[in-house]
Amino acid sequence: MVDKREFIGSLISEFIGSFLLIFFGAGCVASLVLSGVSLNIWEIAVIWGLGVSIAIYVTAAVSGTHINPAVTITVAVYRGFPWRRVVPYILAQTAGTFTAAAVVYGGYQNLFAKFEAEKNIVRGSVESLQTAGIFSTYPNPSITITQAFWIEVAITAVLLLVIFAVTDDRNSCGPRGHFSAILIGITIAIIGGSFGTLTGFAMNPARDFGPKLFAFIAGWGKVSMVGAGSIPYFWVPILGPVLGGLLGGFIYDYLIRKYIILKCDIASTHAGEDKQVSP
Repeated sequence: MVDKREFIGSLISEFIGSFLLIFFGAGCVASLVLSGVSLNIWEIAVIWGLGVSIAIYVTAAVSGTHINPAVTITVAVYRGFPWRRVVPYILAQTAGTFTAAAVVYGGYQNLFAKFEAEKNIVRGSVESLQTAGIFSTYPNPSITITQAFWIEVAITAVLLLVIFAVTDDRNSCGPRGHFSAILIGITIAIIGGSFGTLTGFAMNPARDFGPKLFAFIAGWGKVSMVGAGSIPYFWVPILGPVLGGLLGGFIYDYLIRKYIILKCDIASTHAGEDKQVSP
């Protein structure tokens, strides 16, 4: 019974954490697009990053604040997270982002209508990606879908590399206390400031698909999934981050962490030898 209650609490926590991510993130993009608020790419990236930090502080004590299927799958592969919890976590994360998109839309609904009327935008047309992009990500027109995929792989690999580093107790250079949440948020902001103009730095299947699904239902239809090209885009922010997360976990565990462990073992051995030779 206790385990079942804890599991339900973890799913609620993942829902709330994922909700906060989109509530702040999509909210700031809505302000930019619909209200003409002056925000540059760095400011937008910082808001997204701080949104993640806030979600971690609110929910980490319950679920660990994955709020990202790429994180959930990666910790299942490398950190022993129970596989039976993977799908429920992902569903809770996607439900949270879907709900947050609906709340953001509800708050800005009149501004959506005004913007579409002023720009003569028909919801569901390619032109309506201007507003669909408030909820989820689409690639820069100057890059191919293949390039977008590998960009998502690379930036998510960096994100998971940092997450593993700052949460590793063996890493003597890692943060102490609860400062890791801020460092993860800063990392997301730096990635967004560096690569956000290319793919919108999704790095999170739930962050992208949940809001895309909402946009599909709310009138944007097929274009919300396909994007501006002839090849559907929705799969890129799903598969790219998952592969990137696994790559980032591999890089940390096999190219960094194993040498941290080796160094600790050597230091422990030397300490033992010193004790044996001491008078």
